[in-house]
Amino acid sequence: MSFRGTYTAIITPFRNGSIDVPSFRKHIEHQIAGGVTGIVPVGTTGESPTVDAEEHIEIIRLAIEFAAGRCEVIAGTGANATAEAIELTQAAEKLGATATLQVCPYYNKPSQEGLYQHFKTIAANTNLPIMLYSVPGRSGIEISVQTTARLAADCKNITGIKEAGGSVDRVSQLVEATPAGFSILSGDDPLTLPFMVCGAVGLVSVASNIIPDVMSRIVKLCLAQDFAAAAEIHKQYYPLLRGLMSMDVNPVPIKTAAHFLGFCDLELRLPLVAMDEEKNQALKLLLTEFKLPLVHA
Repeated sequence: MSFRGTYTAIITPFRNGSIDVPSFRKHIEHQIAGGVTGIVPVGTTGESPTVDAEEHIEIIRLAIEFAAGRCEVIAGTGANATAEAIELTQAAEKLGATATLQVCPYYNKPSQEGLYQHFKTIAANTNLPIMLYSVPGRSGIEISVQTTARLAADCKNITGIKEAGGSVDRVSQLVEATPAGFSILSGDDPLTLPFMVCGAVGLVSVASNIIPDVMSRIVKLCLAQDFAAAAEIHKQYYPLLRGLMSMDVNPVPIKTAAHFLGFCDLELRLPLVAMDEEKNQALKLLLTEFKLPLVHA
């Protein structure tokens, strides 16, 4: 499987401490209507660190049920323990996920050889296509270009990487080092355009939770090599993309925006907390400037 297009790192709505199933269904319908290629449940944006194992699997199950084959479902099943990642991945495979997103192990900071053995072992224990996820700002280390190339060569089901290190130069290095057909996807909305100019073929998006049509349009234009038209949309929406990533730690701003737009309650799990009133007002103003209709003003 080749990853290509726009994938929404989808939020997990909560209500009174539990998964808000009706809101989750509604939100997935919004994504499909917006033309996304797929959704990525239980990633960072889906608050994976604060759901338990049973909830984690249930969120994946619901995503697959609600998508009903109308878009891809890339299940977030990575972990900093290899055995746990395998267990979650095998559960997602049994449920019918399209593929799996495997985050770089966090906190324990393995060596590059440790990363290679971690991902290789996961790949050997599933038939699902695997999208690696390098996010040094959260995990403390990156999956090196050399390790990525080694995994792509040695594991037939490791077929892409979500690149969230913020470096356009690294995208060029990955394109050069990995085999033809290996997919590089932007993990940062504001960097989608330059990443795709350099050879990325898609995006795992936070902003598409609220503007799936816009992010899908940018990616489709880039894939069609119409970078001038994509740049016009990018310039128009850059203040919103930047604001959603800079007001607070993800997923606090995007979940707050989704609440203001009527998609979910504003319920986060500790240690995440809501933004203060000054930031809330700034976010409301930003959404209004982009003509996004506030339901909870």
